[in-house]
Amino acid sequence: MMSGVYNIKQFGAVNDGETLNTEAVSSAIDACAAAGGGTVYVPAGTFLTGAVILKSNINLYLEAGAVLSFCHDVKEYPVVESRWEGVKREVYASCIYAENAENISVTGHGTLDGNGGFWWALVRRGENEYPRPKLVSFHSCKRVLISGVKMVNSPSWTVNPICCEDVTVHNLSILNPADSPNTDGIDPESCRNVRISDCHIDVGDDCIAIKSGTEDTAERVPCENITITNCTMIHGHGAVVLGSEMSGDIRNVTVSNCVFEGTDRGIRLKSRRGRGGVVEDIRVTNIVMKKVICPFIINLYYHCGPRGNDPYVSDKNPYPITAETPAFRRVHFSHITARQVSAAAGFIYGLAERFVEDITFDHVSVAMDQDAEAALPAMMAGLEPMKQRGFYCANVKNIQFNHVTITNHEGPDVVWDGGTGPASQLE
Repeated sequence: MMSGVYNIKQFGAVNDGETLNTEAVSSAIDACAAAGGGTVYVPAGTFLTGAVILKSNINLYLEAGAVLSFCHDVKEYPVVESRWEGVKREVYASCIYAENAENISVTGHGTLDGNGGFWWALVRRGENEYPRPKLVSFHSCKRVLISGVKMVNSPSWTVNPICCEDVTVHNLSILNPADSPNTDGIDPESCRNVRISDCHIDVGDDCIAIKSGTEDTAERVPCENITITNCTMIHGHGAVVLGSEMSGDIRNVTVSNCVFEGTDRGIRLKSRRGRGGVVEDIRVTNIVMKKVICPFIINLYYHCGPRGNDPYVSDKNPYPITAETPAFRRVHFSHITARQVSAAAGFIYGLAERFVEDITFDHVSVAMDQDAEAALPAMMAGLEPMKQRGFYCANVKNIQFNHVTITNHEGPDVVWDGGTGPASQLE
C-alpha cells in the first residue's frame, strides 16, 4: 500500500454491493487519521456502507468506477446534533459527515449513491424518528473541498456545509429524481468564503440554496462571501435561491455564467416576517434561462414551512419594524436572457413596513412563452396564477430598469403596486 494511501479493501471492504462495509471504511479512516492524514482510497466496484465519518486531514478519494452505496439500516447512521432546515436539533448523520474537522475533502471520479428511495418513503409515511441524512454535510469545518464525484439519489439535501469556512465545491454532477422530496443540490448554510463552480445539477427541489438558519436558531451566523459560476441547472424548484432560512443574514453573493433550464424559478429570494436578518449585496450576471415560470423573484411573504400560515405572515398591512423584520437590499441583475417564460418577467414584493430597496435590472431580455399556462410566480397567500405578465412590483424602493426588453407579454411592462416608483428604460 502506497505511503499515505489507505485502500479500504486492505481493511476488509468487499466490493460486491451486498456486504456491509461501514466498519472497514471507518477502520481505514482511523488508520489514516492516526498517521496524521492522507488519502482513504475507494477502488472500483460497489461498496455498501452506512455513514462515513471523516476526520481532519483526510481526502476520501473515489476511483473511476467506484460507488459508495449507502444502506437502508437506520442503525448505521448515528444521531448527531446538527441543523435541519435551519434549526439546530438531533438528526441522523449524513452519509458522509464530519464536524469540527479541518482540511477535509471528497474527490475523485466515482459515485455516491444515497439510495434515497428508502428515506423518501419513510418520511412520506411519517415513520422517520429523526430527520433524514443528507448525502454530504460538514458542520463547523474549515478548508473543505468536494470535487469531481457524481452524486445520485440523496436522502435529502445533497451537499450541505453548515457553519464552515473556506469551502470549494467543484465539478460535481448531482442527479435526484424530479419527484424526490427536499433533495436540494448544494446548500451552503451559515458558511463563509464558499466557491461553487462547474457543477451540473438536476434535482427535486432547489438546485443551489443559500441559507443562514431560521428565527428558531439561537446562534445567528451569516452566510457570506459566496461565488457561484459556470454551472448548469436543469429542473428543480429554483435555480439559485436565497432563503427562506436567512435569519443570520446573507451577504456578498455573486452568481455568474450559468444556464438554467426547466427550473421552476430562476433567481429566487424569499423570506417573511418573524425571520429577521438581512439579504444584501447580491449580484447576478451573464445568465441564460429557458422554460422557467418566473426568472426573478423577491418575495417577503413566503408562506411555506413552520408558522407560514399564521395571519401575520400574509397580512398586507404594515407592522411595527422590529428585530424580527427581514430586509432585502442592493440586489443587481445584469446581462440576462430568459426565454419561454410562463407566468411573469419578474415578481418583487416587499413588506408593507419595509420595502425591498436598491434593485437594478440592466441589459435584461425576457421573452414569454406564447403557449404559456398560468402559474404562480411566487409562493404567497392570496396570489392568483398568472401568465405572460411583465414585472409585478409591490413595496419596492429605488428600482431601476436599464435596457430591459420584454416580449410576447400581455398588459403593461411593469405593474406598480406601492413604493417610490421605478426609473425605467424598458423597451
